[in-house]
Amino acid sequence: MKELGMFLLLAGLIAMLAPFLLPGNFRFPLLDWMNNWGPTMAWVIKGGISLLGLVLWLRFRGRD
Repeated sequence: MKELGMFLLLAGLIAMLAPFLLPGNFRFPLLDWMNNWGPTMAWVIKGGISLLGLVLWLRFRGRD
């Protein structure tokens, strides 16, 4: 679960930072589904994915 949490956290952070770091009209086809509900809901989804990943990682980080 710790690895899943880390993956979700990194995926959410990359999804949030990609529009600011990548030039122009570059789009991720796998992340375009979030934009179907508008920009506000896309940010909520990205934040939720990141938050869920952080919670999972913090909850299971001490276990092997």
